[in-house]
Amino acid sequence: MKLRLGMIGGGQGAFIGGVHRLAAALDGQYELVAGAFSSNPATSRASGQQLGLDPARVYGSYQELIAQEKARPAAERVQVISIVTPNHLHFAPARLALESGFDVVLDKPMTFSLAEAKELATVVAATGRHLCLTHTYTGYPMVKEARQLVGSGALGRIRKVYVEYPQGWLSRFEEGGANKQAAWRTDPARSGVAGAMGDIGTHAFNLLEYVSGLQVEKLCAALHTVVEGRRLDDDGAVLLRLSGGASGVLIATQVAAGEENNVRIRVYGEQGGVDWMQAEANTLLVKWLDRPTEIMRTGAAYVGAYARHNTRTPAGHPEGYLEAFANLYRNFALTLQAAQAGQQAPPEALDYPGIADGVRGMAFIENVIASSQSEQKWTDFTV
Repeated sequence: MKLRLGMIGGGQGAFIGGVHRLAAALDGQYELVAGAFSSNPATSRASGQQLGLDPARVYGSYQELIAQEKARPAAERVQVISIVTPNHLHFAPARLALESGFDVVLDKPMTFSLAEAKELATVVAATGRHLCLTHTYTGYPMVKEARQLVGSGALGRIRKVYVEYPQGWLSRFEEGGANKQAAWRTDPARSGVAGAMGDIGTHAFNLLEYVSGLQVEKLCAALHTVVEGRRLDDDGAVLLRLSGGASGVLIATQVAAGEENNVRIRVYGEQGGVDWMQAEANTLLVKWLDRPTEIMRTGAAYVGAYARHNTRTPAGHPEGYLEAFANLYRNFALTLQAAQAGQQAPPEALDYPGIADGVRGMAFIENVIASSQSEQKWTDFTV
C-alpha cells in the first residue's frame, strides 16, 4: 500500500521540490496527498491546484498542515512529510513533524546549524520516528558497489581518498537578478555560514565517508569568495586526516566555469582503488596494483547485493540522478513499511542517509569554517 506523502516547500518556481516529487513517484511507493508548498498561501494553493490535490489539503503554512493532518483519522492522514525548503526552514518543520508522529524526508544540509542538528537528533531518538536525508549521490548503484567493495577489504587498508564537486553556475554574480536559487544559496540568513561548502561540499563530505567507510578526524581548510560582492564562499579545498591513518582531499567549487555537476570520488588502498564520477554514473573503475583495470557496469551479473537492489533496468540502459534520488525514497518506504508490519527491512533497504549523517554534515560545515578562519594549520573535527 502506498505511503501518504505531504510536502512542505517545493511550490511554483522551486527546483528541488519537483525532483522530490518525481523521485517519490518513480516506484509507486508514495502518493502525494497534501502540502504547504509556499510561505505565501496563494502560491501554495496555486501549486496544489497544479498538482491536482484536494484544495482542502493544501495549506497556507507548515504549522497548519501538520496540525490538520494530525487531526485526520489515522487511515487518511499523511504518514511521511517531505521538507524541501531553504536551509533555514528545515529545523522547525522537521521537529514539529517528528513530534507530531510523522516520519520525515529532509533535504540537505539537514539544518541551519550544528546546534539545530544535534537537537533534531535528540527529537528523533525521543520520538522513535524515522528520518531520511537526501544525499542523492549515495543512491547510485555503482556508488553502492564501490562502498561494498571497499568494505570487503579487497583493496586492502585504505590510504588515500579524493573527492571533488565542481560547478560553474555561480561564476558570475547571479544573485543580483531574478535567479531565486542563487539568491537564497548565497544569503547567509537563509543558507547558513557556508556557501559552496554548505551546498555541495556537504555532498562531497557525505560521499567520502559513505564510500570509504572512514570518518574525518582532522582537517585543514581554505575557503575563498571569488566573485566580487558575494557574501559566502564559492570555492574551497580541504585537506583531511581520516580514521585508520588515511588522508584525503576534498574540493568544492561553484566558479569552475563550464562545469556542471561532475561529482567524482577516488578511494585507494594498499592493493588497488575505485574511481566513480557522475558523468559516467553507470561505470565504476576498479584499479589494481598488479593487474589491468576492471570496468564494472550497472546491471551486470557480477555486482553485489546493494548495487542490484538499487538497479531498475537491464545492463546498458542508463540510470541517473532521478533514479538515484528515487532509491533513497524507495529504501525509506521499505524501511517504514517493514516497521509498520513489526519487521526489520533487509539491509539493502536500510541503506539510506539518516540523522547521524545529517549531524556529521553540519559538523563538517562548521569545522571547515573554523579551520579556514584559524591560523592553525590543522584543527580537530568535533561534533
